[in-house]
Amino acid sequence: MTRIVIIGGHGKVALHLSTLLATEGHSVTSIIRNPEHAADVAATGATPSVLDVENSTTAEIADAISGHDAVVWSAGAGGGNPERTYAVDRDAAIRSMDAAVKAGVQRYVMVSYLGAGPDHGVPADNPFFAYAEAKAAADEYLRGTPLAWTILGPGSLTDQPASGLIEVNPPRDGNGATSRSNTASVAAAVLDLRQTAGRTIEFRDGTLPIAAALGPLP
Repeated sequence: MTRIVIIGGHGKVALHLSTLLATEGHSVTSIIRNPEHAADVAATGATPSVLDVENSTTAEIADAISGHDAVVWSAGAGGGNPERTYAVDRDAAIRSMDAAVKAGVQRYVMVSYLGAGPDHGVPADNPFFAYAEAKAAADEYLRGTPLAWTILGPGSLTDQPASGLIEVNPPRDGNGATSRSNTASVAAAVLDLRQTAGRTIEFRDGTLPIAAALGPLP
């Protein structure tokens, strides 16, 4: 049994993920901001833990994740407010990485998006710009940490049922539909695959079983 903590535990991907992990017999803690979401989290088999990471210090986050074997960052400001987007998707995410180092939680999985990075190409006047900039900064910071990190880059998220089939390293042509349930399945898979540490894995729904798609990574 592995002890896994999910930050942003009430998000749709996170709820799928905690259900998968709990079903597999892992011990899951889901960090949420709103205590009213605790029942939804508990229904997945995870233990809810209330902490507002946007306004928490590195030390407070370290206390919350201490004793776990892995961290999954699946939180986000949800767009709409650039200041809050930077505060959550960049600054709080970076504090969580520092917290993982401080707490001795070596494994860290970041849920990012297909096309993230300094070359994201989103115009400054686009409402998505703050998110693209925040994720680029957070992902780059994670790559510079001593953590055993994996960055996941799913395409445009949908609520389609899980197929268990993906395509890794797809073209960034805008046709990147990826179900949230498949995204959760990929996150669960990489937690079990230490060879994915130190890798950025971009994917969308495809035709290969997840294990096969992840296995041939160089």
